[in-house]
Amino acid sequence: MTATLFSPLRVADIEFANRIVVSPMCQYSADDGCAGDWHMTHLGMLANSGAGLLVVEMTDVERQGRITHGCLGLYSDASEAALARVVAHCKRIGTAKLAVQIAHAGRKGSAQRPWEGGSSLNGDDAWQTIAPSAIPFGPGWATPRAATAEDLARIPEAFALAARRAVRIGFDAVELHMAHGYLLHEFVSPLSNQRNDAYGGTLEGRMRFPLDVVRAVRDAVPNGIPLGARMTASDWHDDGLSPDDGVACARMLKRAGLDYVDVSSGGIRADTRNPTTSGYNAPLAERIKREVGLVTRTVGLIMTPEQAEAVVAEGKADCVAVARAMLDDPHWGWRAGRALGGEVARPLQYKRVAPGMWPGAARK
Repeated sequence: MTATLFSPLRVADIEFANRIVVSPMCQYSADDGCAGDWHMTHLGMLANSGAGLLVVEMTDVERQGRITHGCLGLYSDASEAALARVVAHCKRIGTAKLAVQIAHAGRKGSAQRPWEGGSSLNGDDAWQTIAPSAIPFGPGWATPRAATAEDLARIPEAFALAARRAVRIGFDAVELHMAHGYLLHEFVSPLSNQRNDAYGGTLEGRMRFPLDVVRAVRDAVPNGIPLGARMTASDWHDDGLSPDDGVACARMLKRAGLDYVDVSSGGIRADTRNPTTSGYNAPLAERIKREVGLVTRTVGLIMTPEQAEAVVAEGKADCVAVARAMLDDPHWGWRAGRALGGEVARPLQYKRVAPGMWPGAARK
């Protein structure tokens, strides 16, 4: 029998060849939001990983919404044209469908690239960050200003414009980043949102702004194109979001028009740490899948084909996102196919490595 990991999955009008997803991974290598040669090489390689879907890294909807000066964006005609070139390249030479994860970094912006230290920028290179409340991410981080009414009106439109750009340049799916301590997650978590207006207080109040963004983007993305979100189902902190909150948030997202959720966790404060066991988010995803009924993906230290197959075959999630293991082995999907007996798409130029291909051809 074919492993469940290699069965097709249909979301909205798009069918994905299998349940393997290349997780979005920031590269910090853009020029004012514009993709370049690194992205052509990196994403072109992963487009042939054997995954059914490749999600492009966190792509910011405003210049001041970036994490670093090297972060990818979809906020200008130049950044749209640069990413369009990469998308066309990946579709021409690759086998995976393509999604983009659009985002705003909030208080985790104006930061150094990880290999430069990863903390807040200082001096002329820095910019003022925004958040629901004027609470820094952690010690040594710049204090953001609390988002104003103008910010709350402008940013959903920036998300919608980025989504329209994404559709225009040929992405097969669009994903919102509502996790890992970035702006939308900052509004949802009580650890970062201490507002006393309509955008704070109860979970419903804290979800008000993220839902404004979801509705604006849903209006911008045709119904046949899958629209999803990477969401946080736990802050791993006693005073933060709980798994119960994660289920409630997923229900609200479903009502607002999302087609799927990618269940993740953590990242809201510098002093909190996630578990380090393989698949630690899978139980959170399983509960959302069971109680909410959305197509569900999960992520988090899923390293081997056997671990990925267990998550899907046991019904904990409909698909799995693989990150570090894909960087270590850009043909991870091919290895999974060999290990589990699954059929995986390969470019014709590489068919000779598949067992039983090119009968009679000389082996070299």
